[in-house]
Amino acid sequence: MAEVKAAFLFIGPEIDTAQAQAQIKTPVINLKVVGVQNYEEAVNAAVALADEGITCIELCGGFGNEGVGKISAAVKGKAAVGVVRFDHHPGLGFSSGDEVFH
Repeated sequence: MAEVKAAFLFIGPEIDTAQAQAQIKTPVINLKVVGVQNYEEAVNAAVALADEGITCIELCGGFGNEGVGKISAAVKGKAAVGVVRFDHHPGLGFSSGDEVFH
């Protein structure tokens, strides 16, 4: 089986993207984890990830529908986008990421 190059983006206030990163390698999946603090940073990170050969990007439940749409549009044709769903996220005071990070 070919190695899958994947990424997981998580979002939250006061995240320093330069510091909030990790790499996890297994025989099948090479996963890069990246934290961002708003949708603009998320779009920039997703495009950079796709440009480095990441073919699938999973978004944490903090991304609302608008955030998912922005990421999907930014990497269209380069990477598939998946979503963990909590549109009213418990870690965001049961708000949608669209309300918090818009």
